[in-house]
Amino acid sequence: MATGDQSAMATAAGTPAAEAGAPERAAWPLWEVFVRPSRGLSHVHAGPLHAPDAEMAVRNARDLYTRRNEGVSLWVVPASAIVASDPAAKGAFFESPEGKGYRHAMYYKKSEGVKHL
Repeated sequence: MATGDQSAMATAAGTPAAEAGAPERAAWPLWEVFVRPSRGLSHVHAGPLHAPDAEMAVRNARDLYTRRNEGVSLWVVPASAIVASDPAAKGAFFESPEGKGYRHAMYYKKSEGVKHL
């Protein structure tokens, strides 16, 4: 090994990040993957993965979630872009407001004499 190579290795090994065991590059962002199994069906959440950018996320998703030709389409979404409701507030969030029963089919009575309803 040349002297220059040894000094370069010593410099890289002597950095505070290398000494602390921290990765030299920033962590890759988290992406959520959605796969459409066949035409006419909706995309379904398949799982998460880490990738440096959108193009690599699509390639990694293809390799990870469609190895056996399970899908015809992929969506990758940055996990930071997903906004979700609070599961703890599901009752108040999803209940119908008072006086809005007409929005549900159970509100209506079947009329006599009306066929095929």
